[in-house]
Amino acid sequence: MISDVLSPNTSSSLETASDLKTERDPKPTLLSSQQRDGRFWNLRPNLHKTTLWKTLQLMWRFAFNKPAGTVPSQPIPVLTITQAQLLAAPDRSLFRLGHSTMLVKLRGEFWLTDPVFSKRASPFQWIGPKRFHQPPISIADLPPIKGVILSHNHYDHLDYDAVMQLKDKVEHFLTPLGVGDTLVKWGVPASKVQQLDWWQETQVEGLKFAATPAHHFSGRGLSDSNATLWASWVIIDNDLRVFFSGDTGYFDGFKEIGNRYGPFDVTMIETGAYGQDWPDVHMQPEQTLQAHVDLKGRALLPVHNGTFDLALHVWNDPFERIVALAERHGIAVSTPQMGEPLNLNEPRAEVRWWRAQPV
Repeated sequence: MISDVLSPNTSSSLETASDLKTERDPKPTLLSSQQRDGRFWNLRPNLHKTTLWKTLQLMWRFAFNKPAGTVPSQPIPVLTITQAQLLAAPDRSLFRLGHSTMLVKLRGEFWLTDPVFSKRASPFQWIGPKRFHQPPISIADLPPIKGVILSHNHYDHLDYDAVMQLKDKVEHFLTPLGVGDTLVKWGVPASKVQQLDWWQETQVEGLKFAATPAHHFSGRGLSDSNATLWASWVIIDNDLRVFFSGDTGYFDGFKEIGNRYGPFDVTMIETGAYGQDWPDVHMQPEQTLQAHVDLKGRALLPVHNGTFDLALHVWNDPFERIVALAERHGIAVSTPQMGEPLNLNEPRAEVRWWRAQPV
């Protein structure tokens, strides 16, 4: 993704995040061993360096030399969801709403990951990556939401308009350090916001949530590079364990997360928006599969694809590559259609729906 190249993280820290109490203050003290000089850092430095010339070349390719097929020639199929269907759905159901937005039903309550409902993943709705499809359900039609889980503040994961529409129907917002400050600034009540450092845990009515490391970066403008933390997440409901990667490059942290919290019944791992020019901050499908293995995952649900044109690969390439790799290695991969229900106890969605779509 071009934004990844414009402001990459080049950390050299090898420390783990400190164990601090979660604060609900609208302006918490962002004390973390991942933070230096007002910026957050990854567990290891990026392995690939960029230059101004490379960045300019990449911008030219995005603007004038993109390959064919990065956007589907017609809208991808979506299964429309109603509130009545959600309320009647069995516990431990998951509905993919697009990109990295998942609606999960646990203990009769609903949780959203990285809710993005806007037409474009951009600070402006007249320019920027445009959705391939409508969300399967509108925010207005959603039932009350117990909580929102945010991975970081990039526009394809933190949607201002969605937050504004959700803030009165959501009880809890779980965020990495600093992202909660943004929500409070936007008008979300501070009492609803919990900000976590890496390896911190919190419990909400019997569900356990842990913010875990990711290898990425943050920023929504030219002056806030890495001012807020990015994270992956672990969700535990008794015997059910789910992992959500957010955005990340491949790193050894997956093994540590797997050792601490695995094995996982379902891993929701980014598989899309990758490119040879930004290998540190987004994974190739081969790395996604390795991350799933490191995490000791049972079923892989590839996310971060099928909704926005954020890279230079054909839009369905992430699906084809991850399915082929998983079949070769005997790994279960679920590819639900947008809006299709998935049972987290038996996460099987094996219809390769994108193959019926013209490129």
